Amino acid sequence: MRGDDGVGPWLAEWAEDRFSSDLTVRVITSQQWTPELAEEIANTHSVVFIDCSIESAPGDVQISVVAPTPAAPGLATHHIGASELLALTQELYDSLPRTALQLTIGAGSTDLGDDFSSAVKAALPEACGLLEQAVNRLLDKKQSG
Repeated sequence: MRGDDGVGPWLAEWAEDRFSSDLTVRVITSQQWTPELAEEIANTHSVVFIDCSIESAPGDVQISVVAPTPAAPGLATHHIGASELLALTQELYDSLPRTALQLTIGAGSTDLGDDFSSAVKAALPEACGLLEQAVNRLLDKKQSG
């Protein structure tokens, strides 16, 4: 693990525990997003990507809508982002989730280690709350439509 880079898997584990009684919620934990995830995404109603961000201020929590964006030529598979993964899903399976969101937490440190920076530790309650709200809204949308 590289410090705050482990916040995505940590939040995924939290979500798996939080929504364990809801069989319609499936959590896939991956340290890096790979093209193989496109098939899983093609068969979902909604998806929430979770990741740390080196572009945001340390501990800054954001949730946003993700739209498909084709990958730039020469993009390596270990650099695939949520929007590129959605574009790949659309290209390969002619399918997209109705809703795609991304929750990010600004990284304070990506140094080797398995501890989070103080900024990320302080942001975890907010991130868990936003993730829970987002999943509950998506579940409500799925049931009503």
